[in-house]
Amino acid sequence: MITEYKRPSTLEEALELLSQPDTYPLGGGTLLSKKKGESFTAVDLQALGLDQIRKAGEKLEIGATVTLGRLLESPHIPSSLAEALLSETPLNLRNMGTVAGTLVICDGRSTFATAMLALDAKLTLVGPAAGSLGLGDFLPVRASLPHGSLITKVVIPLNGKFAFEMVARTPRDRPIVCAALAQWPSGRTRLALGGWGDAPLLAMDGNEPGGVESAARNAFADAGDEWASPEYRREIATVLAKRCLEK
Repeated sequence: MITEYKRPSTLEEALELLSQPDTYPLGGGTLLSKKKGESFTAVDLQALGLDQIRKAGEKLEIGATVTLGRLLESPHIPSSLAEALLSETPLNLRNMGTVAGTLVICDGRSTFATAMLALDAKLTLVGPAAGSLGLGDFLPVRASLPHGSLITKVVIPLNGKFAFEMVARTPRDRPIVCAALAQWPSGRTRLALGGWGDAPLLAMDGNEPGGVESAARNAFADAGDEWASPEYRREIATVLAKRCLEK
């Protein structure tokens, strides 16, 4: 539980606080509210100005503490990214959960993380792990990043085409399979798949869009759990990837 609350007014102050043991950032509060049986200090990030959305040329810069609800309302995001956001979480949680927090805690059924992976989102980090990191590189190491590292910004490109498809038990349920496809004028094509595992999968990143369907099938070769068999996911992933390509 939270035993101490801090609200720094500068990023430098926040990093100093976060370098201390048992201290965690507080964005929307959806992650910290799940911590049980431990005492820690919460560092509120709301006063740091990390809640801005800015179009910079052919890129969209999204502050780490922008809520999913605010991002959904942005006129700059692709319509298919809006579909993924709507499927990520119910309205009340969309108005609380932040962009960075959602990516930090996501699992393989996160529609938002799947979409951002296909878009090749870049994360800006400060603190011990300072630098720029692609989401695909961030997801496998997120739990092992040095304590005190903080995401300040997420950047996605706007100069390509993007499509998202999913299959679930109900239109607003979490996906059993979802597919997100981004394609740029150069011909570069990225396919990300979600609905299974600890994180979305990057099934394809290359210049041969004709291989999208086979990439989808191969990526889910072992994707079985209590929700669906590997055979089912392979077939559905192939269908959804084809639909995204046709869009």
